[in-house]
Amino acid sequence: MEETKMVGLYQPQQHSKLYWIFSDSLTFIKRSLKLIFRNPDQLIGLIVQPIMFMLLFRYVFGGAIDTGGPSYVNFLVAGILVQMAAFGALTTSYSVTYDMQKGIIDRLKSFPIASWTVLTGHVVSDLFRNFISSLILLAVAFLVGFQPTASLSDWVLVALIVMLFTFAISWLSAVLGLLAKSIEAVQWMGFLLVFPLTFASAAFAPTESMATGLRIFAQNQPVTHVIEAIRALMIGTPIGNHGIMAVIWCVAIILVAIPLCAYLFNRQVSKS
Repeated sequence: MEETKMVGLYQPQQHSKLYWIFSDSLTFIKRSLKLIFRNPDQLIGLIVQPIMFMLLFRYVFGGAIDTGGPSYVNFLVAGILVQMAAFGALTTSYSVTYDMQKGIIDRLKSFPIASWTVLTGHVVSDLFRNFISSLILLAVAFLVGFQPTASLSDWVLVALIVMLFTFAISWLSAVLGLLAKSIEAVQWMGFLLVFPLTFASAAFAPTESMATGLRIFAQNQPVTHVIEAIRALMIGTPIGNHGIMAVIWCVAIILVAIPLCAYLFNRQVSKS
């Protein structure tokens, strides 16, 4: 009887599938965060990029663009914040492609884990990376004359919108990472995705000053809605329907990108 009890005492604990998915995801989140702090290139990018973009646009275009109301530095911050989030989220695509090319996913297949949770690790670490980058950007913005009117609740909403946008673009980037055949390919794919959406938007100039075709695109694409919602919360410009449209666009991207990632990942794994 005692022998039976002792055997039972050392039996491994049984957990649900959901528990192990969460546990595996947490492991890969920790892995991705460690890679950030152990990689000097990523650390330099976190610090230098927001400073460079803020100073460049503030002092190169600051006296040349008429915003029709707020000062250019106040107008600019929301655009730079969203641009940095978009470009920062592309790190997911590089990381996913690297893991696929180096055979890391193939090695994980030999373990009793949900290997696709490596994607979740990259996406969540992007949220952390962009959070740090955003704090640095805002610190520099205050130093160069940014004067927001946002209340505490407004700042909370700004943070939530930025996180939701980052989460959406990170999953979209994961799709690119799974489609790309090389790091070089994912670089130009990400450039073609993010560059037009951030520059053909309300990030750096009012859309009213644009040519008709470009203005129609800029005013109705997701990045502009996200920027205008954040700008309204920061400096009190009219928010209109930008807040709700920003959320709708981000949620729609997430609902499409996550199942697509699952399909592409399973297809890639089955080929290997």
